[in-house]
Order: sequence, then C-alpha cells, then structure tokens
Amino acid sequence: MFERFTKEARAVVVGAQQQARELGHETIGTEHTLLSLLAGDNGAIRDALSNRGVDQTSVRQAIIEHVGDHSEATTIADRDAEDAAALKAIGIDLDAVRAAIEENFGAGALRLPRPAPKKRGIFGRFQTGTSHIPFSPRNKKVLELSLREAIRLKHNYIAPEHIMLGLLREGAGLAALILAEKAVDFDAVREQLTRSLNSHAA
Repeated sequence: MFERFTKEARAVVVGAQQQARELGHETIGTEHTLLSLLAGDNGAIRDALSNRGVDQTSVRQAIIEHVGDHSEATTIADRDAEDAAALKAIGIDLDAVRAAIEENFGAGALRLPRPAPKKRGIFGRFQTGTSHIPFSPRNKKVLELSLREAIRLKHNYIAPEHIMLGLLREGAGLAALILAEKAVDFDAVREQLTRSLNSHAA
C-alpha cells in the first residue's frame, strides 16, 4: 500500500510521528495525522478546513485539552513549578537563591550546557535516539481508508487529500471529534477535497 503514497503523503505520515513525539504521546493517533495534514504544504486541505475555522494552532490546542502535552519541556516546566512551590512552602525563595548564585558566580551560571550535536546515521539522517512510536488502530484504519478513497476515485496514487478523506470516513477518532466540536461539515469538506483531487487528475 505505501508504494502508492506520493512524496507529500509520506511526509504526512512522517509528520504525524513527529507531532506525536513533540507532544510526548506514546501512540500516533488520528489527531496527529490531522495536525500533520494542516502543517504540510497542501493548500486544498488547509483551504477546506481554514474556511471552517480549523487550523494547525487550534487543532494542537484541542489535542492538548483532550489528551495533554507530555513533552519533555512541559514536564520540566511543571516539575520546576512544583519544586518552586515546595521550596516556598518551607520559606525558601527560589528567585532569591538564583539571584544570589548569579551574583557570586556570574550571569548564566545556572544554565545547562548545550547538548552535543546530533550524529548522522549511515543514510545521512540525524539519529534522534528516540524509540519508534506505533500507530493507533484507528490511525491504521485511516491509512487503509485512504487507499479505499483512492480506489473509489479511480486514482492509482494516495495523496494527502486521500488521507484526509480517510480520516473523515473513519469518523470516530480524536481528529473527527475535534472537527465535530468545531462544527465542521464532513460532507462539505469531503465534496471540496474530491473536487480538488478530480481537478488535478483531469
């Protein structure tokens, strides 16, 4: 099936994994695929959804509201806030301690050292050191449905629009819930994307 994916559609799949990783999520859900579709260069999808008030920022915020942001930066910030509150409870002002350290040891004394540069793998790609994130069953279904949408439209390739059509057809994942909460008319979006695909195929 993946041999039918266009370069842009493959970028959506890779982008969904990146979106899940950035949010610190353990599976790649339909919501990450939607976020990746909106982050890409696909004007047809952005036009179909932005006309209905849906964009990358609003979808990311909705994902965080539903699932949370488990990224390392958020976890560290939350831990720092908890530590500051605990120290304040026993009479220690963390800001005063930081100021005293910087006064004695110089500005930036508390900054962490810069991380070592990422190493390139044998294929020239950067090694991230992060483990593989699996696709959720619903998201696997979306990718299967994107193939069915391509077959339905008599296309021998799968483009990002087909993935979006598959997402709409699946209709039960978090992406569909977010779109429904934003009062998106699935049929209207489906029709607009089908027209766009057919105009490119003609």
